[in-house]
Amino acid sequence: MTDDKQRLALLDQTLRHVPFDGWTWQAIDAAARDLEMDLAEARRLYPGGPEEMIRTFSNEADRQMMAGLERLDLASMKVREKVTAGVRLRLEALAAHREAARRALAFFAMPQNAAGGLRCLYRTVDAIWYAAGDTATDYNFYTKRALLSGVYTSTLLYWLNDKSDDYTASWAFLDRRIAEVLKVAGRLGKGVSAAMNLPDRLFERFAEAGGGLTRSRSGRLRSTRR
Repeated sequence: MTDDKQRLALLDQTLRHVPFDGWTWQAIDAAARDLEMDLAEARRLYPGGPEEMIRTFSNEADRQMMAGLERLDLASMKVREKVTAGVRLRLEALAAHREAARRALAFFAMPQNAAGGLRCLYRTVDAIWYAAGDTATDYNFYTKRALLSGVYTSTLLYWLNDKSDDYTASWAFLDRRIAEVLKVAGRLGKGVSAAMNLPDRLFERFAEAGGGLTRSRSGRLRSTRR
């Protein structure tokens, strides 16, 4: 079995323990024992510990979201519809492990872990905008991701506590949030980012605290760190 497959197998088993032990080495070690895996091997697979495993969990949810978007007829959809679909698919990818997602938020709420959470958030909103066909390389690039970060985060928090059938209340909340953001963007106009000088400060947090990620003109994610 390749390292990638072992990492995913260990993640899948750890998810059974996270609701009880949180994202901790205790949960990872318990999963390793379930798989009859040496504890040293578990540490080799995830040298970054629980935070690295949460990033893998987040990346897998992003992968499922992108696969779902690729199955849609995006060419016939408006940008708003694409973005809405992206957020919804991302949350649906977490549905089987909602408590693990809640525990991940608690983990990233700790100051020492905040940078990792920001990096995961950036990857998600950037992937959604890229799938929606966004090719901006100016200040609008950062503004769009900042606005969607707020929409995604608030909807995630609402969804985690949603008890409605098929999360219908969450999808209604998502529609309202996107409508509100579009109204704000419309009032402020396209020059909002330059006028407020906000994106440089915000993206500085994305790029530095969040892991040094940006998107090149070709559309590929790249690191700003050397």
